[in-house]
Amino acid sequence: MGKVFAHILNCCYPSTFSGLDTPQKRLFYLMDKLFHLTTIQKRRVLTPVGWAVFSIAFGSVLVSIILFVHPFLAPTKPVGGGILVVLGWLPDYALKKVKDRFEEGHYKLLVTVGRKYTTGHPMAQYKSEADWNASRLNAQGVLLGKIIPVAITIYPRKDRTYYKALAVQKRLKKAGFAQASIDVVSFGVHARRTWLLFEKVFSSVAVGVIAIRPENYDTSRWWLFSEGVRSVISESVAYLYARFIFSPSI
Repeated sequence: MGKVFAHILNCCYPSTFSGLDTPQKRLFYLMDKLFHLTTIQKRRVLTPVGWAVFSIAFGSVLVSIILFVHPFLAPTKPVGGGILVVLGWLPDYALKKVKDRFEEGHYKLLVTVGRKYTTGHPMAQYKSEADWNASRLNAQGVLLGKIIPVAITIYPRKDRTYYKALAVQKRLKKAGFAQASIDVVSFGVHARRTWLLFEKVFSSVAVGVIAIRPENYDTSRWWLFSEGVRSVISESVAYLYARFIFSPSI
């Protein structure tokens, strides 16, 4: 029926339907005219020069991000506080740097923070990650009397760094150092987020940060190493979450 109708229209209005070589196209053309099914719109498109300028600008921004994101995520800006805080497990070379920093900075206390080990854990004899780090630092020459281990008994599934900061705050209040300024030691690109979350908790005192440089990849060319790429991407996302989305419930 549609073909017959289109044929009749073509016979009656040959000039209107010239160039529409099939009955289906002619019928669609008529329906479009009757019911305004389609429209023609003008739009701007980039010229070759425009594409060149856009590519240069995009490339410049991308190169800038690549070059500056790692230093941004791994800052070292200590305030010379009385307390030095070490988060989580660190490799031996990193703990050596912590020990040197503690002695050179003339800190009063060194706080180690980490999760409590469960029964059957290979390092369960140390009770917690914090106690293990304390033992290792003591072996490097730091007096046990200057180390306060803070074990996280209930380890949360999310926002762990924030809850570590709360645990440190509680322990320092108990020890009589509630108003002491602190420097937080963190590993690599985790430092910026750590600094941000500790500032949220210790809002009334000065908080500094010290990033320990990892040795398993070249931080100046992190994009050439799988570990560098994974660390930077994951911490960039985590930092944006902490900066713009995270809202502490405590």
